Amino acid sequence: MTENVKRFNVSKLLLILGLGVLLCGEAYFGYQLHSLSNQQEEIKEDYSNVNNITLGLFSVDQWSDKVAAIINHQVRHFTLTPKQKQALQVEVEQIILALINKAEALVTKPQKSVGGKLKVLAVKTFVNTDKIKAQVPEFAKTIIAKIDNPQSKIKLSNLAMSKFAQVKQSAYVDSTTTANDSLINKMYLKYHVSSPDEFNSKLTNSLARIRTITYDYSFAMLACIIAVLMLWWILRKRVELHAALFVMSLLFAFILLAVGLTASMIEVDARIKSLDFVLLGQHVVFKNQVLFFQSKSILDVVKVLVKQPQWDSIGVGILILVFSILFPLMKLSSTGIHLLSKKKLAENKIIKYFAFQSGKWSMADVIVIAILMTYIGLNGLLESQLASLNIRSNALTIITTNNTALQPGYIIFISFVLYGLVLSTILKFITPYDSH
Repeated sequence: MTENVKRFNVSKLLLILGLGVLLCGEAYFGYQLHSLSNQQEEIKEDYSNVNNITLGLFSVDQWSDKVAAIINHQVRHFTLTPKQKQALQVEVEQIILALINKAEALVTKPQKSVGGKLKVLAVKTFVNTDKIKAQVPEFAKTIIAKIDNPQSKIKLSNLAMSKFAQVKQSAYVDSTTTANDSLINKMYLKYHVSSPDEFNSKLTNSLARIRTITYDYSFAMLACIIAVLMLWWILRKRVELHAALFVMSLLFAFILLAVGLTASMIEVDARIKSLDFVLLGQHVVFKNQVLFFQSKSILDVVKVLVKQPQWDSIGVGILILVFSILFPLMKLSSTGIHLLSKKKLAENKIIKYFAFQSGKWSMADVIVIAILMTYIGLNGLLESQLASLNIRSNALTIITTNNTALQPGYIIFISFVLYGLVLSTILKFITPYDSH
């Protein structure tokens, strides 16, 4: 008998140590998943703030910069066609001839004074207006060549841009513009970038990396749970180990619940991927204009609802808190107390209720279905609404994208619900007391 007791103690110790190592692994994966989920939410929040449509398509500064670039390009690359040069030649000649005639009329105007008469006589004697008029076509060609000269175009461009800058500086700048500039500068400083393209590229690459890693950690957590369930199958006939195995299994469930409640579960992201239209022969392009973005965990939803001033929102938040968070916690705790305690405490009505009957009041499974239905509904609604914005033509092209998606937190929470159902079933078979 002593040998059997030793064998039992050794087996129990090895089981606890093995599951302890596996539990530490799951806790590590869960912590990393939680941290990366928060990091991903922060990065996407920053990305959506900087690329929000109010700072892009609806921003006066963005439009002024793009219009300035078009003006600069148009002036510097302005080219006269032969037909335009011919028409301009005629116009310039007429202007020069009109100026010569006007000057001649003023100079040859009859004078009463002796000095005035001498000036008129000198002009008529030494100035041949017909000869000057004959040179008008050459004058006009020289003027047109000067206008069409690249150096002149650069000077005209600089002049136009300086005037445009003066108008921009003299325009009314409100507090919103100042706040937007401050936000963008703060984000650039935070991520050590200096331009919109660099900012978007860096954050997009970071998000792609984080997304891959978070799913790896999610699957690693699920692998730990599968290992525990396989161990239950292997040790199904070792009754003496069931209590220790069940308690350790509960610890795995607590970790699943904690991560499932705090990690992002659903992400709503609607944006205009590209808007391209032609203005003065040049393409004006706006990319990645975020229309709406939200990413929430169950705990975030509860916090938002409870902080609302409306009583109905607060009531819903409290209901979710009680039935989706507190009830699962009480159920897990009660199952462990029921199995390990003496009969008097194990048969306590409250303990038995939470251990075996509280499942019908727990909304964890309801939350899983609700989030799934919300995702399906929102995804379909956004797809249909954004599709109506898509335009493809020579003058205007609009491409929208719907990046709404379920997040790893949803996978973990639904795993907790299913795992909890399995543990409840196991408890009914291994409990030494009445389960009804």
